[in-house]
Amino acid sequence: MVVLNKIYTKTGDAGETALGDGARVAKHALRVQAYGTVDEVNATLGLARLHGGEMDPKLSSVSNDLFDLGADLCRPDHEKDAEAEYPPLRITAAQVARLEGEIDVMNADLEPLRSFILPGGTPLAAHLHLCRTVCRRAERLVVELATMESINHEAVRYLNRLSDWFFVAGRVANDGGQADVLWVPGANR
Repeated sequence: MVVLNKIYTKTGDAGETALGDGARVAKHALRVQAYGTVDEVNATLGLARLHGGEMDPKLSSVSNDLFDLGADLCRPDHEKDAEAEYPPLRITAAQVARLEGEIDVMNADLEPLRSFILPGGTPLAAHLHLCRTVCRRAERLVVELATMESINHEAVRYLNRLSDWFFVAGRVANDGGQADVLWVPGANR
């Protein structure tokens, strides 16, 4: 159980932060950038939820998963997981599969795209497109981190699926794709 009784600790004043295993690292470390960007995805999702309506329960579920993902990424050294005082939280294949199932359900009623779409349409759709782009950035950082350190591969899979989830959810939020803003190549030449 987390207890936050003091918000500022001054332990980061020298430019370092603690990982989930207690190790101190620079605040600009790639691992910190990766889970910090996952936190940013979650913050943008919070804005989307202001317009969530019927979609809000699914958005809430994703928001909780993103906190799980941040916890996963802030805990390196998977080899020591078995020795941990409590089992570290890791993203699972079941969470990825849930996203895939939800994408399939949402996409089933959408007309196939004949053009790329631009971010916009309804407020919810516009916010979901912002979530998608920040999610792609988080994915790039986690993939880069994986080239240097051990990570849970399901974390990469989750982010990859989640950006697709945001895209499809954005289309659903655009009146089932009817209000999608279509790209017109070279329209302003």
